[in-house]
Amino acid sequence: MKATQSNFGGIAQRVAKSCNVFFFCGPDEAGASAACNKIVSLLDEPGERVDMSGSDLKKDPVLLGDEARSSSLFGSSRHIIVRASGDEALDSVGNLLLGEGEACPVLIVATSATDKSRTAKLLEKRDDALVAMFWPPDLKSVSASVRTMADAAGLQLNGDIAERIARAASLDVRLAQSEVEKLSLYLDASAQSPRSVDVATLELIGAKTEDDGFMPLVNAVLSGETGKLQAELLRMKELSINPVGLLLAMERRAAQLAQLSAKIGPRGDITATIDAEKRARRIFWKDERDLSVQIRRWRGQRLDRLIGKLVEMHRALLSNSQSAELLLAQGLTEIARAAAPKR
Repeated sequence: MKATQSNFGGIAQRVAKSCNVFFFCGPDEAGASAACNKIVSLLDEPGERVDMSGSDLKKDPVLLGDEARSSSLFGSSRHIIVRASGDEALDSVGNLLLGEGEACPVLIVATSATDKSRTAKLLEKRDDALVAMFWPPDLKSVSASVRTMADAAGLQLNGDIAERIARAASLDVRLAQSEVEKLSLYLDASAQSPRSVDVATLELIGAKTEDDGFMPLVNAVLSGETGKLQAELLRMKELSINPVGLLLAMERRAAQLAQLSAKIGPRGDITATIDAEKRARRIFWKDERDLSVQIRRWRGQRLDRLIGKLVEMHRALLSNSQSAELLLAQGLTEIARAAAPKR
């Protein structure tokens, strides 16, 4: 069974009951992760969560099947979430499907994979599996998602406020969901007792992207502005900016560059394409200059290597949280040097 972000919401309830293996892919890692969390919330008995990495499954292809068919530590239900890159989990999924006995739900978030990957092809025609492809969203779609989240949380807000939340979350639906939940808690709102959200309330407790400090460092790194890098890394340390949050901002920008690159093509007009995207409100006007520089730095194989590098860094940060700040600084320095204009 296949789905996209446009129809996933409509079938999520049904597939959570009927499917046992879920493969979330596409360049929008935030959307894929949000979909994964949505399915978990819809499981009858999600039970214990077991996290696994694609690299571990690639080394041991029978591990997934063994874990999926073993009992929870406390004898209750469980589900498995796999973070993989590309087709790392292909052999493991194949072994899981061939195994005998009931298995717990397995949810795979596969960065750098698409619905044309071998794992997706293995699953897409099965009634007990779902392949869902997610593209980076635009401002309009995220704003619409914010309004849907708000309705469920008992918040009444207009289109302007929904758009402001979407921008503040850098079009990341996970961060937007967090902002909606924070507003709902602050206003003591519920579906039975809805509350209105005004600009004053949003400004009082809402997240501001620039205050979070992500984008100045993201832009310095991806634009190859090595002269600004040391000051930005020092600011990251002084403000205790969350390393994983910063890396997610890097990944979202890389996904945006990949989407732009696909629209431009090998010989397209970069300036005209960016201008068209801005007029269509898929690019915020403040990002126009930075995107124009960065898309010229990262094209083709260089962009593929950048995305692979970010995935590698994400794994390293999650497996070594004590040294996350140092690992991130080292990785960002390597990327900035690679992006710097050659003299």
